[in-house]
Amino acid sequence: MRRLLTRLFRPASLPDSALRGIRGERLARRHLRRKRYRILARNLHTPAGEADIVALAPDRKTIVVVEVKTRAVSDGLSSPGERAITRDKKRRLLRVTSLIARRKNWLDRPLRIDVIAIDERPGARPVIRHHERAVTLKDR
Repeated sequence: MRRLLTRLFRPASLPDSALRGIRGERLARRHLRRKRYRILARNLHTPAGEADIVALAPDRKTIVVVEVKTRAVSDGLSSPGERAITRDKKRRLLRVTSLIARRKNWLDRPLRIDVIAIDERPGARPVIRHHERAVTLKDR
């Protein structure tokens, strides 16, 4: 029912890349839940930027900020989503994670930044790659 409502009420003005990002984040959340992560927040906005997903790791101690990168791949011509994690993007993710930890009073908990890269191929299942600790946290 939810999928039907989403299709019926989806804004027509969203470009394909935005819809691809929405699909990718949904796939990433499903992937994390299957691996026993608990989703705490999605699209969490801070002054430094947005966290796509904030989750509690299966150990039930570690807070994980997840960046999701979804790419359309046709005949292997697209670069993997992992390449989109530039030095500037890493710095932004570190600032976002720090702000979230302070705002939620999680400074005493282990924190981690993961990247989930998703390749969408026409007529095939998406390929999902989960990179734990893709961005290393500096001493807080």
